[in-house]
This record gives sequence, structure tokens and C-alpha cells, in this order.
Amino acid sequence: MVDSESDKPARRPRYRGSHPRSFGEKYKELQPERYAEDVARVLASGKTPAGTHRPIMVTEILSVLTPKPGDAVIDCTLGYGGHAREILAAIQPAGRLLGLDVDPIELPKTQQRLREIGVPADLIVRRSNFAGLSRIAAEVFPGGTDIILADLGLSSMQMDDPKRGFTFKADAPLDLRMNPHHGQPAAALLTKLDERQLAALLTENADEPRAVRLARAILQAQSREPIRTTRGLADVIRLTLSTTDCSADETTTTIRRILQALRIAVNDEFGALDALLRQIPAVLKPGGRVAILTFHSGEDRRVKKAFKTGLGDGTYSLIADDVIRPSQDEQRSNPRSTSAKLRFAVKSVAASE
Repeated sequence: MVDSESDKPARRPRYRGSHPRSFGEKYKELQPERYAEDVARVLASGKTPAGTHRPIMVTEILSVLTPKPGDAVIDCTLGYGGHAREILAAIQPAGRLLGLDVDPIELPKTQQRLREIGVPADLIVRRSNFAGLSRIAAEVFPGGTDIILADLGLSSMQMDDPKRGFTFKADAPLDLRMNPHHGQPAAALLTKLDERQLAALLTENADEPRAVRLARAILQAQSREPIRTTRGLADVIRLTLSTTDCSADETTTTIRRILQALRIAVNDEFGALDALLRQIPAVLKPGGRVAILTFHSGEDRRVKKAFKTGLGDGTYSLIADDVIRPSQDEQRSNPRSTSAKLRFAVKSVAASE
């Protein structure tokens, strides 16, 4: 019996049609603890439930990192906690894991989720960009770490939530910041770039083949009316490519590349990655292992070069001969894994002597 208004169960979100379409309407996916069967069906269809993230290449990462009981581990991108959960299970008893993440919105959710599923207490969480790795590592693991993992790019829960401004499927603010309380949004960045600068950004951050043409079109549209939403930017790109032989799929891919390029810029992702790569050898113990999961060529080039240079100068004793990619089964079951590339390195014992 319901005694008061406050005791009434909340109504589900109203939506048109028989199935929810927008992020906020997917109330079952956003409450996986209550609707486990419905979420399982979404996963079985090859989709990622709204508000969640599916860890990529878990088996491969565990294989190259070889976590064992008692290890000290740093997960530089805690995200939804999927990789951390598996590594924590492998390093018990006595192992400890430090999880870093810059996102002030998702990090508390992840901490709560991991507590609720009974993750061991030897998980330390810090809200920080991994560019500050050495400072935080010195506080938590002064003797060095056995394992470092970094899963770069964007998490699904960030990508799908229109309030975060990462998707063009909704009329979202053109923001693209991992930490919405720090730095400038992409809309503000566009007001400060000239055509040459924007074209260079699109080339460097996304290998965009039509960088010059698109930069000119975006800034011409910006001069007429400020571009404040992801959909507004997508419309400019569609209009620009409508006179070419681009298919609808190619146009969508181009929109994603442009958003990626702006996201990398506003978060200084390449600068943070370069800082991480410089600090890793000093943080790892001799014989320690690092694995980095990348999602586009700009990231992978940096990781490949750093590991190859480290092998040449004796910092690393072993690096991946080539990139490791998701299995065909994983790519079919989780299409967002398709562009992933995994590289690893092992610190030389002699490097610290």
C-alpha cells in the first residue's frame, strides 16, 4: 500500500513508438542492475547498452600484461572499470591497483559501481589526467609498479550521453571536453582558429583528406552564425560534401573524424599521451610491463615510436612486433572495438641498474 506521494514508483520515461530511441528514454539500459535480462539482449545484438562501456580486448590485455598475485598496477584510464575489475581479480591476494581518470562525472559512478559488485579494497582511485602519472605513482607506489595500462580515446558512456556534447545524433552542445569544468569547449576553439590552423588540426588529429576544404566551409559558416552544437557542425559538413561523390556512410565517417580532431585538441590528448610515454619507464619496475590501447593512427604512431625508441636505447627489452587487433568475434559482437590497436613493452632489467 502506498502511504504518500513520495512512495509512488517513478514513471518510466515517455517516448514515441514501441521502443525508446534517445539516451534518456532507455531507462532499462540505464538501470542494468534492475533489468539484467533486457541488457543481456542488447549485448547479444552487438550493441553497447546506454550509459555503459564494454572493455575491449580483455583477454589479449591480460595475456600481454600477465598480472599475478601481489602486483602493483596503474590503470591510467579507469573509465567504466571493466579492465580494472579483471586485473584486480588476477592480482589478489595482496595486489593493489591505482585507477586514474579525468572525468568528474563518470568517475564517482564507477567507484560506486565497483564497490557494489564487491571489488577488493585494494583499489585506489584518483581523479587526474595521466599526464601527471609520475607524481601520483610516487605517492602510491614509491617502489615502482609492475603493470601500467592505458585505454585511450572515448568511453561509450561519454559518447552516448548528449549532455556531454560528444555525439551528433542529438542536438548536443559542441563541447567535447572530458572534464567539462576545465579548459574551453570546441565551440569556443572554433572562434579562435583561422583556416590554415583548422586545416592543420584536422590533418594532424584525424588524417582528414579534405581538411582544407572542410576548414574553409566550417569557418565560413561560423562567420555567418556561431556553430554551437554538434548537429550544427554535422550539418555544415553534410552540406559541404553534398556536392561531392561521398556516400552517406562516408559523410558520417567524416563527421566523426572532425569531431575526433576537435576533441583531441580541446583535451590536449596528444600532449597528455606524449607526457605519459615519457614518464612510463621511470614508473615501471625492472621487468615491468605496459600496454596501451589506441583507436586512431595519431595515437598509435606515438606509441609505436616511443616503444621502438625505448627498445633501441635499452629502456625496453621487448616490444610488440606488430599491433594486436581484436578478434573477428569481438569485432562482430562489439563493433566499437573495430579500430582498436594494442601495443605492449617490457622494461629492461638493465635499464635501472
